[in-house]
Amino acid sequence: MRLTYTSDVWWKNAVIYCLDVETFKDGNDDGVGDFRGLTQQIDYLAGLGVTCLWLMPFFPTPNRDDGYDITDFYSIDPRLGTLGDFVEFMRTAHDRGLRVIADLVVNHTSDQHPWFQEARSSKDSPRRDWYVWSDTPEPDDPSKVPFPDKENSFWEYDEGSGQYYLHSFYRHQPDLNVGNPEVKDEIARILGFWMELGLSGFRVDAVPFLIENIDPKLANPHEFLADLRAFMMRRNGGAILLGEVNVPYKELLRYFGDGLGDQITMCFDFIGMQQAWLSMAREDAAPLAAALRERPKPPKDCQWAIFLRNHDELTLDKLTEEERQEIFRAFGPREDMQIFGRGLRRRLPTMLGGDLRRIKMAYSLLFSMPGTPVIFYGEEIGMGENLDEEGRMAVRIPMQWSEDGGFSQAEPVREMAAGSFAPDRVNVADQKRDTNSLLRWFQLLIERYRECPELAWGEYTVLDSGHKAVLAHRSDVDGATVVIAHNFCDTAVDVQLTLHGLERCYLTDLLVDETLEVSAESTVRVPLGPHGCRWLRASPPELPPEDASAKAM
Repeated sequence: MRLTYTSDVWWKNAVIYCLDVETFKDGNDDGVGDFRGLTQQIDYLAGLGVTCLWLMPFFPTPNRDDGYDITDFYSIDPRLGTLGDFVEFMRTAHDRGLRVIADLVVNHTSDQHPWFQEARSSKDSPRRDWYVWSDTPEPDDPSKVPFPDKENSFWEYDEGSGQYYLHSFYRHQPDLNVGNPEVKDEIARILGFWMELGLSGFRVDAVPFLIENIDPKLANPHEFLADLRAFMMRRNGGAILLGEVNVPYKELLRYFGDGLGDQITMCFDFIGMQQAWLSMAREDAAPLAAALRERPKPPKDCQWAIFLRNHDELTLDKLTEEERQEIFRAFGPREDMQIFGRGLRRRLPTMLGGDLRRIKMAYSLLFSMPGTPVIFYGEEIGMGENLDEEGRMAVRIPMQWSEDGGFSQAEPVREMAAGSFAPDRVNVADQKRDTNSLLRWFQLLIERYRECPELAWGEYTVLDSGHKAVLAHRSDVDGATVVIAHNFCDTAVDVQLTLHGLERCYLTDLLVDETLEVSAESTVRVPLGPHGCRWLRASPPELPPEDASAKAM
């Protein structure tokens, strides 16, 4: 594949790193992370090998929902710095070859936002229709309330104006009426403003909630997404929308724009993620294999975003109750580890008991599944959570840079992990000096992923491994092939794979120094250690493996 082409469509094999400025690094010793601190760690991120930073909300906020309740879309929360600090950060990131995207949270505003304050002041306010009001609220379906521990309705009565306003999330977050042309224009201005300051795109929060308030009798809700994408393409042809779209596969293609691919550029694979956890809980590859076989191919130049954990709870909402309970028993049996009755508020390393073999296998799986990997800050060193923090904040704790924490000279705004995951046990400085650390494993996985465009661009096929615990698949593009195998169980196994078209080819392991050979009958025996993984590049006998990749063609 021509590198010039893959660079144009950079998101298809990017490595996206999600971080919260507030918890990443404190640059002025007030206990709160900020853009100055983040800027000082750009070389660390570039050295890790990530190619795109995803920033969680950094806008002015009352901070009742960790920054997702915004009072000004055109500025920086004073705790995190200034617009000048942001521009310096962007300049430094671009200098190191990093792209940056940010959360686009326009489903709602804070109830303290000047827009809402004006809207609620009178039924005749010019901004009244910027929000969704009703004299008689529609009946609620309690099962669809996202935060049942805090809310029991989607509507809140406003005493001052005598009507109810819609809030899809918390009552202090009134929904914007994105069907209003003025609101649509304002959202486009927000995108344009931050793109002018260097952003390469946006992660769109809760996309189905964003468009569900548009009356389909007046307009096609998906036209809103197409219009946003078209606006971005006019401003910057390489800008992307990364969508949080947690719906079944059969519904999800509409969010890409069906065959046109003119709406959301990348969608998170929530179905595959949940089935991956079910496979790990059962030590059975079948659930994930079935999801990969079922998953539809996205439109040209669109892509799946692959993740195992993110900044929210580990949602298991697309599983059956019995399947959820299996995962709870395996990875979060205590009630304080669970949240909303549908998820876990833990990080991956603690869920896997700190077992480095299992942790390394899980992250190998993440980087080798077809799509673009997305990681959450601290995963690269195996950070844990702090269950003393409320709700989803348990996983949004300060980054652990050194034995004494290294996040700030002051008392951090949030507590770090404790016990075997405390900073004196898990930190960046120690793992930089340890060649067998998880940090070094991440660097290797990222390097190999970037060397294997087949994984992002190729046609993948789930293979019959003959063993319930082993997931095997191959990815092919432009005559190049990579074969991947993962063992979900804690015993060593040998599997025989059939690889048509690769007769008498060599399979060079990209993670360890070993080579296998495919027989004339298209079969090969692949040994796997307990929770082992293999990344195998196919090459004919006459061609060195480094010349057999799609990148070299």
